[in-house]
Amino acid sequence: MGLFGKSQDKNPKDMVNEWAHKLRKEGYQIDRQVRAIQREEEKVKKTLKEAAKKGDKDVCKILAKEVIRARKACQKLHTSKAHLNSVTLQMKNQLATIRVAGSLSKSTEVMQAMQALVKVPEVATTMRDLSKEMMKAGIIEEMMDETMDSMEDSEEVEEAADEEVDKILWEVTAGQMGRAPDVITEIPGASASKEEEPAEELSDDNELEEMKNRLQSLRS
Repeated sequence: MGLFGKSQDKNPKDMVNEWAHKLRKEGYQIDRQVRAIQREEEKVKKTLKEAAKKGDKDVCKILAKEVIRARKACQKLHTSKAHLNSVTLQMKNQLATIRVAGSLSKSTEVMQAMQALVKVPEVATTMRDLSKEMMKAGIIEEMMDETMDSMEDSEEVEEAADEEVDKILWEVTAGQMGRAPDVITEIPGASASKEEEPAEELSDDNELEEMKNRLQSLRS
């Protein structure tokens, strides 16, 4: 008999080790995917620069949206990697629990992370299989499979704000096209330095006055 009165082919320790191994492989896959997207982004940026030299604004805007899409894709993959790392950490905790209690325990953290990972196309198949195994082992409960996120994401990219496109154009073309982000229109610390200038000048005047007074005292 296995856990919770159910028969199972593998003992809990073997299952956790196998899951951890699969999670590491998926992590490597995500890393490769991120690098591939970043390489494509560099190609798009190079093409954008060439189009900017020709003054083709329409093409530049289309390419800027491609850069936005690539960066958002990378952000989501980084988030997915964080979820994978969270599950891996919980698996290590499960191994410690097995050594002490001899059984697996339910984990809210694993439940939440797996819920997010089954929505990621790059790892969805493996995560669904792992989820089924984890449900049988009693670590997580049955999850709802939601597939609407990817459709909403593509719509968001298509409706990318002009401001965001302008920022990408400004960045890639070194100011030749687009508009500088508001955050860099004011140099950090510039206002503070301006406010400090009168105080510094006042301090210098005081020191100069003190030196004059000392010279006057020496002369007298």
